[in-house]
Amino acid sequence: MASTEIIRVPELETLLNLDPYLQPFVPDFQRRYTAFVKTLKKIEEDEGGLAPFTSSYQSFGVNKRPDGGLYFREWAPGAEALFLTGDFNGWNFYSYPYKRMEFGKWELYLPAKEDGSSPIPHGSRLKVVVLKNTQLLYRISPWAKYVVQEEKKITFDWVHWDPPHPYIHKHPSPKRPRSLRIYESHVGIASPEGKIASYKNFTDHVLPRIKDLGYNCIQLMAVMEHAYYASFGYQVTSFFAASSRYGTPEELKELVDTAHSMGIVVLLDVVHSHASKNTEDGLNQFDGTDACFFHSGSRGNHDLWDSRLFDYSNWEVLRFLLSNLRMWLEEYRFDGFRFDGVTSMLYHHHGMGTGFSGDYNEYFGLQVDEDSLVYLMLSNHMIHTLYPDAITIAEDVSGMPALCIPVPQGGTGFDYRLAMAIPDKWIQILKEYKDEEWNIGNIVHTLTNRRHNEKCIAYAESHDQLDLHGKCIALGNIQAGKRKHCLESILTVTAVRFTPQRMKQALVGDKTLAFWLMDAEMYTNMSVLVPLTPVIDRGIQLHKMMRLITHGLGGEGYLNFMGNEFGHPEWLDFPRLGNNESYHYARRQYNLADDALLRYKFLYAFDRDMNHLEAKYGWLAAPQGYVSAKHEEDKVITFERGSLLFIFNFHPNKSYTDYRVGVERAGKYTIALDTDAAEYGGHQRVDHNTQYFTEHFAYNNRPNSLMVYIPSRVGLVLQNADFQN
Repeated sequence: MASTEIIRVPELETLLNLDPYLQPFVPDFQRRYTAFVKTLKKIEEDEGGLAPFTSSYQSFGVNKRPDGGLYFREWAPGAEALFLTGDFNGWNFYSYPYKRMEFGKWELYLPAKEDGSSPIPHGSRLKVVVLKNTQLLYRISPWAKYVVQEEKKITFDWVHWDPPHPYIHKHPSPKRPRSLRIYESHVGIASPEGKIASYKNFTDHVLPRIKDLGYNCIQLMAVMEHAYYASFGYQVTSFFAASSRYGTPEELKELVDTAHSMGIVVLLDVVHSHASKNTEDGLNQFDGTDACFFHSGSRGNHDLWDSRLFDYSNWEVLRFLLSNLRMWLEEYRFDGFRFDGVTSMLYHHHGMGTGFSGDYNEYFGLQVDEDSLVYLMLSNHMIHTLYPDAITIAEDVSGMPALCIPVPQGGTGFDYRLAMAIPDKWIQILKEYKDEEWNIGNIVHTLTNRRHNEKCIAYAESHDQLDLHGKCIALGNIQAGKRKHCLESILTVTAVRFTPQRMKQALVGDKTLAFWLMDAEMYTNMSVLVPLTPVIDRGIQLHKMMRLITHGLGGEGYLNFMGNEFGHPEWLDFPRLGNNESYHYARRQYNLADDALLRYKFLYAFDRDMNHLEAKYGWLAAPQGYVSAKHEEDKVITFERGSLLFIFNFHPNKSYTDYRVGVERAGKYTIALDTDAAEYGGHQRVDHNTQYFTEHFAYNNRPNSLMVYIPSRVGLVLQNADFQN
């Protein structure tokens, strides 16, 4: 195949019919697709196909052979020699040298003992010793499946994981949900206790809660091993290792398997956009050079995150990253991924100092890192070919066209993208505007402004707003105790993660929506035994309304960060020097929602019933809602989605009787959900026995209409009793 040959995108016309404004960029789509096809063809020719290429985790690192021996393999092109050392040989650095192979690879075979047992016992500590320029460098295998940090030690150790009784999955993976309701979770903070919680705790105590709340998907963050806990998992050091802070690999497998038994799919928050700068327990300088897995020089460094950037054009990097995805799908049975930092991957400028106005020229041309883009296309192609029910979500703030379009149509192949403007908008409104100043049209625009036929995950708030010292901070290269001392000085200079548009959400740390709404009164006035104050009343009512309208109008999937469903107070702050290593803010106080004497129970009950209503009617899987009214003076928004009618009155003090609402489908309507219901901490101003009959009276471009009573700060969902969902 000639290097200049351009391969036709087979279904590009589908994309162009969807968005004719992409026509001038056909050469870009063709060039990207050509690079994708050529890479895929080369994998088939040189590696025997995508399946064996992405199964390299079974041949790299350490793997047991049928005869009981152990086979070790590494890629270290810059190394002069490699040795294996550890507990098994009394830490003799030279007794077990690797053999140099072609293309920078090294291998070592240790036969089984005479009794057939493994030459290295389960739980033994290991190190790869790299000889470079007469220096011995102590490294952890990039393919290590388990690493631990012993008490009072600074760095992590590679531990040989070969349990005598490995966990066996008992339950099949659930079918891919039509409507995706995601519970975003961090295992370590999933407890009211001031400590790092465990996989076992999550399995026993959090999974039943998620099931009760009506979520059908869990997105697990901070699972890939990261040396610094406060990085929120976004400074990965060992890509194939499940974090040992929370327990063992077998316990994580049990967590996923138990979720599957409940009909819940589990996604992994995967970080392939960058890597920690750590050397002794990370990928950085594994072979003693500046390159290896990363670009050398300035291109290999992310200036804002202070981390290393992968060289996606490198064959062995493709092997490593694609096999990493495959391993999590195969070994742990994850059902897909949320790809972190996609904006940084897509552009050479990584989104730094760059605003995205929507001009299509921003998404094409020399600023686009097409090596990275091709890697993402390969990832989605591999995932969806080998696992058709798997789900992929892109965290992209730029709005790259066709990101969530299938690869054969010229897209990158993701299933969903995060609707990242929505949480920013809610925070902006609460910070900058009085209730009577809310711009209703702007709220609707933010909730509906997404690319047609590219599905979005909507959310009212996420960990980005809550993480005081997490993914924005740059700690990857700071070894040992220096990390914590440097933290305080760099917090102020790493405030914005991507672009000016994200400033409100990605400022280092922010309060939950509930805390913005109710602030200090959450400490004193959330008890049902004290009078309901105006601040708490406003906060409870708006919290429900903001989440319901986001759920109903904002996307084709919905996401909630753990604890926010019941209005978790305050923010997230991981243990660090500046807070005396406190876990006070690094926990989720589920006990608040369980206390019958606290008003958090109302928000919990509302979130549960909202999700169960969606499970019944499936509005997330329905076409985008039709907004029939967005009345600025009345502060009223009405829209239809699926077979339901949503009505919101955001006015702080005006209620409306006989308020006319246009609808498409005639019939009798009844109340399906009412934010003002007593069980949700409301004022019971709407009679749930009321039946609403339509008139053949056209209104707001709808052929029929009905009259409703809509009190102030209330959201209603009406169902058509004459229509079978």
